[in-house]
Amino acid sequence: MARYRITHHTHYRYSQVVSLSQQLLHVQPRALPWQTLEDTRLDIDPAPSHRLQQRDSFGNPSTLLELNLPHQSLSITAEMDITVAARPWPEVEDSMRWEDVVTICRYHSGRAVSSDEHLEAMVFRQESPHVRIKHEFTDWSATCFAPGRPLLAAACALMEKIHDEFTFDSKATEIGTPLLEVLKARRGVCQDFAHLMIACLRSRGLPARYVSGYLLTSPPPGQPRLIGADASHAWVSVWDPSHGWVDFDPTNRIMPGDQHITLAWGRDFSDVSPLRGVIVGGGAHELDVAVTVLPLD
Repeated sequence: MARYRITHHTHYRYSQVVSLSQQLLHVQPRALPWQTLEDTRLDIDPAPSHRLQQRDSFGNPSTLLELNLPHQSLSITAEMDITVAARPWPEVEDSMRWEDVVTICRYHSGRAVSSDEHLEAMVFRQESPHVRIKHEFTDWSATCFAPGRPLLAAACALMEKIHDEFTFDSKATEIGTPLLEVLKARRGVCQDFAHLMIACLRSRGLPARYVSGYLLTSPPPGQPRLIGADASHAWVSVWDPSHGWVDFDPTNRIMPGDQHITLAWGRDFSDVSPLRGVIVGGGAHELDVAVTVLPLD
């Protein structure tokens, strides 16, 4: 069990006046069986004209904002205290054959899905804005999916393959970099690696979703923990009919534990971006983001 205080600060500066801004925020973690939100605060400057708390179509907590007074900056600070427990993941060899899961997930006329979770999982088999279904992903990941291999063992092998063959490079990609370019360059960030793993799974007909959150990082030996030096993180969740959703972090080659704080999940990054919206005016803008994950125990 671990307790954290997380601060996520976003600051926009505009070169011209913004007359209207409408924003969708995903900055409040989900309440989950292994994760308890103890306290949360959301400070917005300037104060919004309208503010609405809701849940999106995936069940994630979200906040809708409207600012209809002129402004040239927008500052949003989310602070939360949260407790996270380690999850008892199943043995990866103790899962269904991946081909059998593909068969279960295919549409069969006249046959109903077995559960609400099964129905929900079908959403995560399809293409999405940042994840295309391509034979290149199937070909590249073929060594992970030997005939008869248990699904979770195949997913674990895919996680390890991405970690071993790709280099983390924060300057190699942007949010809009196509996954085929990431595959060719063998470089990217956690968002790219999560999208790539999802693409390899979905291209075989397997449900996989994108998970956004935070990860406790450790400073170099002998150096203090720096406030604002952390970042958002992303990993993958794979659906196995026998065990439900099972998480894999290809950036770090681990199955997430109590150092991973789950914020939201969706088809890809576009569903769970911490802040996105539209503005009228504004001209050019500068963006500063600072994240701190501070252990409380």
